[in-house]
Amino acid sequence: MPLTSVTSGMGIELLPDLFCLSVQIVNVCFIGNPRETNEFILIDAGMPGSYEFIMEEAEKRFGADFKLNSIILTHGHFDHVGALHELISKWDVPVYAHPLEEPYLTGKSDYPPPNPKVDGLVAKMSPMFPRHSIDIKPNLKLLSDDGLIPNLPEWHYIHTPGHTPGHISLFRDRDSALIVGDAFTTVEQESLYDVITQKQEMHGPPAYFTTDWQAAKDSVKKLDALKPTIAISGHGLPMTDDELRIELERLSANFENEIPENRKK
Repeated sequence: MPLTSVTSGMGIELLPDLFCLSVQIVNVCFIGNPRETNEFILIDAGMPGSYEFIMEEAEKRFGADFKLNSIILTHGHFDHVGALHELISKWDVPVYAHPLEEPYLTGKSDYPPPNPKVDGLVAKMSPMFPRHSIDIKPNLKLLSDDGLIPNLPEWHYIHTPGHTPGHISLFRDRDSALIVGDAFTTVEQESLYDVITQKQEMHGPPAYFTTDWQAAKDSVKKLDALKPTIAISGHGLPMTDDELRIELERLSANFENEIPENRKK
């Protein structure tokens, strides 16, 4: 897809073992400390056509003999699974997702149509975005309901539905690091100008694909209660420390304003 941003290709190391990579308009994460290992876990799989780019960046970070250990999906929208088929064809690794995402990852169900009536040019473009399911049954592993993530003992997942039924976020207690997926964004994802320029501003999930706004609100409140110090969202630049705390508290307290019918014209 031609849609991209000024930060595409930018990699940011938030912690020695937590790296955020911008792929056109979406972020993927590498979990793994290259000073200690050549192995890493990939969170989400980027835009369609991004396989080579993600692998090149993995080699830069972990060396030519790098090894992909597993893939964790926050959810199955097209911009989070774009390189998935190529990744598992090359690496044949397990792909972990919430059980409620299973229909969209096994060819059973397509995601609901987007809402193009939401304000913003990206929202108006959303009917052109793919929403079909993919089929990764041989590699798909459904997460258990205890919050544990295989191969990531320090992290746990939090069910954060609203944007999709099985959406998850990842949290690590020892440093309060949060990988949000699309439970909230740090850019107004509906605005083409803001997406291109990556103007930083915290908002709810991308409105055109969000189907359950009460669940989305509850998810943001759940994440706010964690008081994260680092947050990597699926869209927008990472936020940290006081800015993150203030913005997330504001979003949680005023989430009603994120719902399309409540937005100021």
